[in-house]
Amino acid sequence: MGFNDILKSLFGNKADRDLKELLPIASKVNAEWEKIKGVSHDELRKISADLKAKIHAHVKVEEDEIASLKAKVENDKPSIEEREEIYNRIDKLEEQINTKLEDVLNEILPLAFAVMKDTARRFKENKEIVVKANDFDRDLAVTKDFVEIDGEDAVYFNSWVAGGNEVTWDMVHYDVQLIGGSVLHQGKIAEMATGEGKTLVATLPVFLNALTGRGVHVVTVNDYLAKRDSEWMGPLYMFHGLSVDCIDKHQPNSDARRQAYLADITFGTNNEFGFDYLRDNMAISPKDLVQRQHNYAIVDEVDSVLIDDARTPLIISGPVPKGDDQLFEQLRPQVERLVEAQKKLATQYLADAKRLIASNDKKEQEEGFLALYRSHKCLPKNKALIKFLSEQGIKAGMLKTEEIYMEQNNKRMHEVTDPLYFVIDEKLNSVDLTDKGVDLISGNSADPTFFVLPDITAQLSELENEKDLTDEERLAKKDALMTNFAIKSERVHTINQLLKAYTMFEKDDEYVVIDGQVKIVDEQTGRIMEGRRYSDGLHQAIEAKEGVKVEAATQTFATITLQNYFRMYHKLSGMTGTAETEAGELWDIYKLDVVVIPTNRPIARNDMNDRVYKTKREKYKAVIEEIEKMVAAGRPVLVGTTSVEISEMLSKMLTMRKIEHNVLNAKLHQREADIVAKAGLSGTVTIATNMAGRGTDIKLSPEVKAAGGLAIIGTERHESRRVDRQLRGRAGRQGDPGSSVFFVSLEDDLMRLFSSDRIASVMDRLGFQEGEMIEHKMISNSIERAQKKVEENNFGIRKRLLEYDDVMNKQRTVVYTKRRHALMGERIGMDIVNMIWDRCAAAIENNADYESCKLDLLQTLAMDAPFTEEEFRNEKKEKLAEKTFDEAMANFKRKSERLAQIANPVIKQVYENQGHMYENILIPITDGKRMYNISCNLKAAYESESKEVVKSFEKSILLHVIDESWKENLRELDELKHSVQNASYEQKDPLLIYKLESVNLFDTMVNKINNQTVSILMRGQIPVQEAPEQPQRVEVREAAPERRQDMSKYREQKQDLNDPNQQAAAQQDTREAVRREPIRAEKTVGRNDPCPCGSGKKYKNCHGQGK
Repeated sequence: MGFNDILKSLFGNKADRDLKELLPIASKVNAEWEKIKGVSHDELRKISADLKAKIHAHVKVEEDEIASLKAKVENDKPSIEEREEIYNRIDKLEEQINTKLEDVLNEILPLAFAVMKDTARRFKENKEIVVKANDFDRDLAVTKDFVEIDGEDAVYFNSWVAGGNEVTWDMVHYDVQLIGGSVLHQGKIAEMATGEGKTLVATLPVFLNALTGRGVHVVTVNDYLAKRDSEWMGPLYMFHGLSVDCIDKHQPNSDARRQAYLADITFGTNNEFGFDYLRDNMAISPKDLVQRQHNYAIVDEVDSVLIDDARTPLIISGPVPKGDDQLFEQLRPQVERLVEAQKKLATQYLADAKRLIASNDKKEQEEGFLALYRSHKCLPKNKALIKFLSEQGIKAGMLKTEEIYMEQNNKRMHEVTDPLYFVIDEKLNSVDLTDKGVDLISGNSADPTFFVLPDITAQLSELENEKDLTDEERLAKKDALMTNFAIKSERVHTINQLLKAYTMFEKDDEYVVIDGQVKIVDEQTGRIMEGRRYSDGLHQAIEAKEGVKVEAATQTFATITLQNYFRMYHKLSGMTGTAETEAGELWDIYKLDVVVIPTNRPIARNDMNDRVYKTKREKYKAVIEEIEKMVAAGRPVLVGTTSVEISEMLSKMLTMRKIEHNVLNAKLHQREADIVAKAGLSGTVTIATNMAGRGTDIKLSPEVKAAGGLAIIGTERHESRRVDRQLRGRAGRQGDPGSSVFFVSLEDDLMRLFSSDRIASVMDRLGFQEGEMIEHKMISNSIERAQKKVEENNFGIRKRLLEYDDVMNKQRTVVYTKRRHALMGERIGMDIVNMIWDRCAAAIENNADYESCKLDLLQTLAMDAPFTEEEFRNEKKEKLAEKTFDEAMANFKRKSERLAQIANPVIKQVYENQGHMYENILIPITDGKRMYNISCNLKAAYESESKEVVKSFEKSILLHVIDESWKENLRELDELKHSVQNASYEQKDPLLIYKLESVNLFDTMVNKINNQTVSILMRGQIPVQEAPEQPQRVEVREAAPERRQDMSKYREQKQDLNDPNQQAAAQQDTREAVRREPIRAEKTVGRNDPCPCGSGKKYKNCHGQGK
């Protein structure tokens, strides 16, 4: 007995401790259920109404205080300082409400769960449930087929359409589901085996938390499940007066989608929830907003969303200037020539290796293994090479050769790689061009360094040491060097991406081509990932390789990773059948604890040891024979594969043997639900990817159960244990019989990279012949250890990449908060005051002399310095800043009041004479440089004596400046992240450099926002047309109805970061080469130029008098 076993025997394991804590909750729920089983249907509905009332009563004091504080802001018009205190108080009250809500929900949990359980029982036992009709029932009856109004009564039926199929309710929660529901309510992950009813489990915490009225989001992995589950479970919630909707049923930015978010319970896919958040933060009107606060989310298949998709950013992008100017098509012929030459070289080395290794001369054998190693470095996925490596002693010999050349930090590795055109490293997912390869593709080019990246650091250093250059000449040379580096950098980057496309990405494996488009295939589910593209130009490289249209480059306008989106929720939980192997990552990144829920009935599935063969050919032959054996026994068979290519190959083999079967892969994903539904019939053979059919159960007939149940056959071990467990979990549902076995060969990717050398040596020593297999628990454990290595490596990469995204997320939070303040208008005043203070302090702090400070204040704040030169030299900077701020605020207030005074007579006249004709009007406002047409609600402007005009001006300017600056900052961050490919300066932590560089970019952006906003607002004035002996006249026009943001010009996509470039990002220097900009002379104002203050007078007649 090991040390861990002793600890478990003393203290129990985590699953036992979790269960001990949760069992009393299930007992309390059942006790409450016994009490309410006998009440009438109307009384049951009254219990849920009473629970709602109890929740609201519990937080009424805080909610009333918030309402009164908001009314005070609206009616009393407090000062900026008072308003800030009020909003800080509101934020604290919101936190108190969240805490108190959790307390009251925990208190009523047993009764609420009991109500939902009894509702399920009543729907199962009664075809019709008659209750007294209320307004909610009457509204439901108009659109839903499961409710009818009969006089004063509402009749609920227990049959309805869900996911396109008629369903009759036949489920009641059992005890382990009550435990699972408790785990979800606590904000944890419930791991429940396949067939344990996760969808039904979710009804318990969803119902409980929806009673608060603050919204519950149920997140699924695809739109079919979102729509099906909302229709399937919806009637149970609606029976208790809770509204239910699904965002995937409605168009983005529509009123219907906004209403879906206002429902008590909202279903939808992870992508759409994330994209709606981004769209909301591109909105130009509050009417564009669809989401409300992120209260509570339950994520179905949580491992798929928070692990597999965590590093996948959702991106809304738009066109960039010269986005079509790419080199992929232009450089493709050179890369094809390079790959063809490498293939010939690899074939020649392999032929030489076979001849020399067969020799009895030891020296020739050594040369043979060197040739074999070179062939492996040329093309490691070459099928002839893989087959030869599976022969006895061959791989072991090559690994010994590799050790020789890797000694002393790869000192002799150049002897192996120099004769090659490029070198592929499978473990690092990298392709490196050699000097020989550069010579080949440079060809007849006059510049031998055409594809060689210059050592920019050395070149700049040499330039600095040239003493006989003038500053202008040095600057010109620097610009030339940086331009040359940028051009060659793009060229080398394009070549590298094309090489990866040709050598590491295979059609019908990693991607498919449909309707002239390259579409990525999810490596785990086999589904096509619509809208997802490989990052950093790799997707364009594959498009060039396949001869389809190469999409233009785009610029990011808004982006967020799913990880950072879901971390915004007040409470987050999830459910899946496979999370325990990723428990460390889920806790480390999301602080989500994984609780394993016991099965309702003991698992009867027989999980057999892996069967290991030497070659793939032997393995697949054995798989076909096993399928024939199972079909003959009358058992259904589910064959799990890892790619489209393997699925189609097995399909051909079965067709040749005249065995009927169905294939489910990326090309046939539309038929998924139908194929999975029939997979449990006697003698049915279904070929599917390892995780296909998630969310749909394979149900077995009594005859199939008697024959031994569903047989699971895995054709390869996946690099993640979780995926293999998902495949095994398709059998053994609710105590059904079944079996699972994996067929493995030493040529499989996982085995080649991690385990095959040890197992190969065992098979060689034991003298295994072709066709023989090895099967032992020790071998299965060895494979699982290899999987753990890959999982740890993947976690490290994911965590590193997510740390990069955290940098952007901090910036995103600040910008989107400021933007939301501007959009809603509530806290915009405080933000503007802070900007004015920032500019005042910066003008005093950043200028060493009085004249510079004076000019800075004039340019930014349109005001003269409120202090003398002597005061500037002698007074403390804090005092000067406060004095300047007071003066600036007084000016700002005067200008705002003046704006309102000029606009008000016109607003009054238009409203009183033509108010019935117009809803919004356009008011022209200028800052002396540009005219802004500000849309303003006519009625609001009239009632506020044109103060609404000033507010609309502030809001429009702030939104415009923030959006333009944020887009530019995102472009800069994109460039910073991509520069990792060619940055190789100093030996520093790339993440640290990225953080430092991005902070500088962010500071620059914030300064730019503050400068531009304050400058425009301080100069804003309404242009007045003055005629002789006539009163001033302001030109106003009717504004078009408030428009919604036009999203048609933007493109939404999930960018796949599961590619070699991103893994390199975790290991390389991410700093961008310093972008050179021309030196700009300090701005000076000519005597006859317009004065920067915006008065319209010449500088010499205004602030330049006496100069």
